[in-house]
Amino acid sequence: MSETVTPRPARRGLGFFTRLLDEAAPGERYRLAAEQIRTAERFGFDSAWVAQHHFSASEGGLPAPLVFLSFVAAQTSAIRLGTGIVTLPLEDPVRVAEDAAVLDLLSGGRLELGVGSGGTASSFAAFGKRSEDRGSIFADHLAVLRDAFAGLPLGAGSVEPGAEAAAAFAAARENRLYPAAPQLGGKLWQATFSVAGGSRAAAAGDGLMLSRTQPRPPGSPRASLDDIQRPIVDAYYDALPAGVAPRIMASRTLFVADDRAEALRIAEPNLRRAAAAFRAGGQHIEGDSLEDLIAGLDTHIGTVDDVIESLAADRSLDRVSDVVFQVHSVDPPHELVLRSIELIATQVAPALGIGTVSNESAALTRTGAHA
Repeated sequence: MSETVTPRPARRGLGFFTRLLDEAAPGERYRLAAEQIRTAERFGFDSAWVAQHHFSASEGGLPAPLVFLSFVAAQTSAIRLGTGIVTLPLEDPVRVAEDAAVLDLLSGGRLELGVGSGGTASSFAAFGKRSEDRGSIFADHLAVLRDAFAGLPLGAGSVEPGAEAAAAFAAARENRLYPAAPQLGGKLWQATFSVAGGSRAAAAGDGLMLSRTQPRPPGSPRASLDDIQRPIVDAYYDALPAGVAPRIMASRTLFVADDRAEALRIAEPNLRRAAAAFRAGGQHIEGDSLEDLIAGLDTHIGTVDDVIESLAADRSLDRVSDVVFQVHSVDPPHELVLRSIELIATQVAPALGIGTVSNESAALTRTGAHA
């Protein structure tokens, strides 16, 4: 293998991610999630992220992430607040730009805007869209979002400049995002499962969002998440324009407890439920023992020592800018989520150099080949 020079973020931020799946009614879920984010801020986490899911209480409990983050912004003061993700094909991109601009202003510039093409095919019909068109719609909507943040006219190109429409055309040329939010153009993140997606995000100068789990490639049912995502990270670095700082957010399932047996007891029924849902969606998960499910769902679970050991084996985490932990698909009770947040911040993250300034702060770190 040839030796290569790989850009590496000088510091890895520590993040918390929730899909708002606590066993409670919607309003209570939102209250508990806000408390979890406040706790994360108190223990020094750098960022908090929420996802968007429509029409399902069991997949994700939040259809309106920007509304929820406005609620959280009023209760916090320092933690960055991110969407991971907004399902952009299902949204009016001008509306997203306006809401994001207002939220970023109200939160003191703490918004990070993650977008993606969406994962739940059945949601598209309710918005008058077809799932198979998601890729092209996503590209169109992302272009509008970029124009909005760049302060360019919005919608002028969609109005025919005929005689009867001349006035409308002239008016459209003056429609620009208010309040202006040029800073958000540099805080866009793209979620992807693919090497090509990693290249696209980098070429645009966007951040890259890596999933907590993803399907195994055909013929490699026991490949690790690290095996699958390292080529995506490689592609991102290869396509990143010179002078652009790498932004890679790696989400990982992590449940830390004081007692390993107790952690596994809590996890098993929830992991079995999650595995059944993935399999019903067509994803192959090898084996059915608890150990199989932990591996197949890319879960780090146990005591502080247990999870430090398993996370240290994930080499993708060495080259990301943000390591973001979530407890799904384990979904422990709220009080144990709070305890897990504390253990992550006080013991796990420091042991792994996450959330602290690395001694290897040079922007370039000499490593072996990407593999």
